[in-house]
Amino acid sequence: MTERNELVQGLGFYGAISVVAGTMIGTAIFVVPSLMLAQAGTPLKVLAIWVIAGGLTLFGALGYAELGAAIPEAGGEYVYLFRAYGSGMGFLYGWTQFIVAKTASIAAIATGFLLYAAYFFPALGATFCQKAFTLAGHHFTIALTGIQVGSAVLILILSGLNVLGVRRSGTIQTIFTVAKIAVLASLIVLALTVGHGSWAHFRTVAGTDHLQDGGFAGLGIAMVSALWAYDGWNNLSMVAGEVKNPQRNVPEALVAGSLLVAAVYICVNVVYFYVLKPPEAAATRTIAAEVARHLLGPEGGSFVAIGVLISTFATLNGSILAGSRIPYAQARDGLFPRPLAAVHPRYRTPAAAIAAQAVIAGIFALSGRYETLYTKAIYSEWVFYALVTAGVLILRWREPGLARAYRTWGYPAVPVVFVLLAGGLLAWTFFAARSDALWCLALIASGIPAYFLWRLWKRTTKRSGEK
Repeated sequence: MTERNELVQGLGFYGAISVVAGTMIGTAIFVVPSLMLAQAGTPLKVLAIWVIAGGLTLFGALGYAELGAAIPEAGGEYVYLFRAYGSGMGFLYGWTQFIVAKTASIAAIATGFLLYAAYFFPALGATFCQKAFTLAGHHFTIALTGIQVGSAVLILILSGLNVLGVRRSGTIQTIFTVAKIAVLASLIVLALTVGHGSWAHFRTVAGTDHLQDGGFAGLGIAMVSALWAYDGWNNLSMVAGEVKNPQRNVPEALVAGSLLVAAVYICVNVVYFYVLKPPEAAATRTIAAEVARHLLGPEGGSFVAIGVLISTFATLNGSILAGSRIPYAQARDGLFPRPLAAVHPRYRTPAAAIAAQAVIAGIFALSGRYETLYTKAIYSEWVFYALVTAGVLILRWREPGLARAYRTWGYPAVPVVFVLLAGGLLAWTFFAARSDALWCLALIASGIPAYFLWRLWKRTTKRSGEK
């Protein structure tokens, strides 16, 4: 694997921290707390889960910080896996991300944006094209709504902005990250000043069908929901090659961004449960909108809708920015088609990889079935989180002379604890949602024959060129 400095280092510290925080804070914080309450049983247990999940996220970020500072290259996790385990593991990771995980995630985020845009423009939800057909004796219907088409168009527009330069996309990310945090901060201030809530809510367990007993299974599901809300902290590693002074900025941005998001999430959840009684909080699936309605009346729904739009826009931009560097890095190393390694001669961005990612993500958005694919692909994300963090230990042993401007705090306990907890989470998910876990493992495994076929094709092409 060779390192090339073809991409411009255009992300400063604030741009880097906005990639971390901007891709972590998405739609989940506006939705999952009520689901977590229904599973955990009491607000205090929910808050404890947010703290534990935040700590686990920070442990992962500390390991990634060492790798990002020592190996500041585009592609992030792919590069780390390549160095620690070899080209085969690197290919499997990139295959999983490019074919489904990252591209379907981008499609899901874009559609979340359009769903909330439909709050102001209801016509977006209308079906304007429908086609029925029969294939192999089975009847199928394809229907397109404004939300689906709008999601695909949004992906193309933001991908185009990312092609225009990392400085532009970094500036967009910074502006919208500040805006989304400001919206959440406003909600916190309003709730604690004019919310007329009660701290007794945190000690109250109401007798309602929505609240469960908070058993092991329920707490596990609530933990998965929290980790989904924290997901995205790893995205900075994918653009580490474009961060100014990565030896300092990558570790500081990863740690600061993770701590910032954890603080915001915990404060927002305190507000949710301070304003709403537990039965009210557990009964709604739009807890932020319900809190805003209590605080601002009917205008509260519009306030939250605007906040979600801002939040999702920044998350989508950050995901497109980070995700495109994976196929670029693989193509650069000869593990993906060579054209994906092309760098725009003027803007110095991986334009071909951005375009290819946009096409696949756009197809998912148009299909309308990406939610199921993405939900199942989450399992694969944590497989690689564990493998990458274990790579910190492997590379300490295999490459002791590697210049490490930052060394993981609490080594080796911190990475070991993260790997063990991630393994426990994967095992729990396997038994609790076996079909989804098996689907994800099958998706990863499909990259094995693809890898050998790719190597065979490369050898055949090379021999043909030598004749």
